[in-house]
Amino acid sequence: MEEMEGERVREKDVDNAEEIKDENNNNTNKIMKLKKTKKQQKKKNKRKASSLARFGCLRMESDENGGVDMEVEFPGERNQPTHLVVLVNGIIGSAQNWRFTAKQFLKKYPEDVIAHCSERNSSMSTFDGVDVMGDRLAEEVKYVISRHPSVQKISFVGHSLGGLVARYAIARLYEQDLTRENSQTNGDCGTDHLGDSCPEGKFKGKIAGLEPMNFITFASPHLGSRWHKQVPLFRGSRALEKVAARTSWLLGRTGKHLFLTDGKNGKPPLLLRMVSDCEDLKFMSALQSFRRRVLYANASFDHIVGWSTSSLRRRNELPKIKQLPRGDKYPHVINMETAKTATLDEVLSEATINGDEKINVEEEMIKGLTKLSWERVDVYFKGSRQRILAHSTIQVKNYWVNSDGADVVQHMIDNFLL
Repeated sequence: MEEMEGERVREKDVDNAEEIKDENNNNTNKIMKLKKTKKQQKKKNKRKASSLARFGCLRMESDENGGVDMEVEFPGERNQPTHLVVLVNGIIGSAQNWRFTAKQFLKKYPEDVIAHCSERNSSMSTFDGVDVMGDRLAEEVKYVISRHPSVQKISFVGHSLGGLVARYAIARLYEQDLTRENSQTNGDCGTDHLGDSCPEGKFKGKIAGLEPMNFITFASPHLGSRWHKQVPLFRGSRALEKVAARTSWLLGRTGKHLFLTDGKNGKPPLLLRMVSDCEDLKFMSALQSFRRRVLYANASFDHIVGWSTSSLRRRNELPKIKQLPRGDKYPHVINMETAKTATLDEVLSEATINGDEKINVEEEMIKGLTKLSWERVDVYFKGSRQRILAHSTIQVKNYWVNSDGADVVQHMIDNFLL
């Protein structure tokens, strides 16, 4: 009996031992799996950390004025971008219109650029007038610079009306850099004569204390919207153009500025004044201070802003679309042109906007603005389903609706002067 009980005990011990062994094996397997999972997670985190270290992460910050700052932030360190790019929306627009472009800027220049999508002039406030909007933008830029003390350079990119607002704002922010002035230049370069401004290259200035680099506009009505097919929707109808001019007040002060109906008491319209240096605002000197000035213009399909006004050309100077080749990298960019600085033997006398003299207003604006050199980039959305939205597509206002303009935005970024 004792032997049998001993055998039973031994058998029981063996069973317990096997159970313990199985349990240990299970625990070992669990531990091995856990270690393997942790190792895989560690590798994954390491790859993720490596990717972040290489590319950083996108940081978006809204300021109290409603604008959006976008920059790349790297782990373990505070990025110190040196180049501020101010993106300005058009009529009834907002900061959202520039989100796609801002992200492309940061992909290309993650360590150097901070993209500020302006929101100070949005929605219904875009009817307040080019001058009021320009003043607000200038104050917004000053505030952004105060929040980012590392910036040393500045560029502006404006779409549609935003191009005109940016032109006004830089005149507000312009500061003459006396240290770079030509010693042989005597007197004040500015003059009260319409269209007569400083010859390009005599001296450069600064914009809000920063070095001006790129001034770029997309489909902006630099010559206004009043005559000669500047608004293609009117199809050149003089009757419709006159009706539009008379009802421009429907767009507030902005409409009066665009259709040049704001001139009163012998004072020229604002857009006409903006082609020269005035006593308090150096419009042309401010433009001249930028290293580059670039005009992106829709050659066709833009129903709001015509090819002539957005590219600063006379209608007889517009190239023939059929003769312009398309490239593979930028399929919708059909022409790139660097214009030489115009030289005028004489300045046209101040024109009026009534009667037969109205053609001279447009001519005077062209001659005034083309005293400076402009790079021109012509865009053509033929074959695109989004061509009917060309005015927004050239900017990629909304990627899901205007994605065909992505190559145009990329062209601008690839040629951007950092």
